[in-house]
Amino acid sequence: MTITGRVRKFVAAVTFGSIASVFAIASAQATEEIIFAVSAEHGSLQANTAAEFTRIANERLGDKAIVKLFDSAQLGKDKELMQRLKLGTVQITLPSSTMPTIADKFALFDLPFLVKDRDQLAKIEESVFWPTIAPQAEKSGYKVLALWENGFRQITNNERPINVPSDLDGIKLRTPQSEWRVAMFSNYGANPTPMAFSEVFVGLQTGVIDGQENPLTNIEAAKLNEVQKYLTMSGHIYSPSYPTMALSVYNDMDPEIRDVLVAAAREAGLWSRNAGAKADKDILDELNAAGMEVNTANRTAFVEASKPIYAKFATDIDGGQALVDAALATAE
Repeated sequence: MTITGRVRKFVAAVTFGSIASVFAIASAQATEEIIFAVSAEHGSLQANTAAEFTRIANERLGDKAIVKLFDSAQLGKDKELMQRLKLGTVQITLPSSTMPTIADKFALFDLPFLVKDRDQLAKIEESVFWPTIAPQAEKSGYKVLALWENGFRQITNNERPINVPSDLDGIKLRTPQSEWRVAMFSNYGANPTPMAFSEVFVGLQTGVIDGQENPLTNIEAAKLNEVQKYLTMSGHIYSPSYPTMALSVYNDMDPEIRDVLVAAAREAGLWSRNAGAKADKDILDELNAAGMEVNTANRTAFVEASKPIYAKFATDIDGGQALVDAALATAE
């Protein structure tokens, strides 16, 4: 073979290799990235459920798409993340107590002592949440994929054990950005202070707030036991979280990818309840052993003090009384 022939063969090989590389790069770039950003702390039930969802989804998506998870508010707090859904810079996020600011019927889950256990929660999900509450989010441009567990919320503080509502008098208690949570604790006599969860540890450490209320999994993950003395098992609210997309992004997504995400989200929701039930006992033992003083609140006294919140919900929310009646009927 002449030198010219060898050169031509070399150039052809290089050209073919370059084209192959280009196609390989293009193929890699064609894999759709789905950014899943949550504000929950790494190690919390919400973050762990998000990780389980990500695992399931990526196993089933193959080379069609890849879900990338960012927890611990790496990409922003709840309000920012809901805005990023609309901007398209985040595809999925996980709001919880902030959802009533998007669609007011979600405030059903801000009613104290509505959910007594996870079996009842499953009935509320089937008969109330999917038919009546979830569709309201679509009117605001959001699509809820599933209902996950945040958990039964308990009270911690540095002042005293909380047995009855009057024990909360004057306590600066952090709440989420929820008008219903603020109204509830104001009614109990506390001084509710809305604050992003990422700011709670420092707030407690510096005395800006005296206490807070969260599921045990969040209390442990954020190491709030290091800056809190008293833990009151009140179970005053069952707080769900909601893997959510912008409705426009959901509608425009490849149906095969979308179906995988929905199925994985529903499966992860069941996983979260099982994990939450186990964690409740294990974490309580750990927090007690770590030195927190644990007591159980007087449920009867708190239920009686909660009646004005139910009355407000029935008055302020369109169809509110019917929602309450339907949810309470699942306990029968």
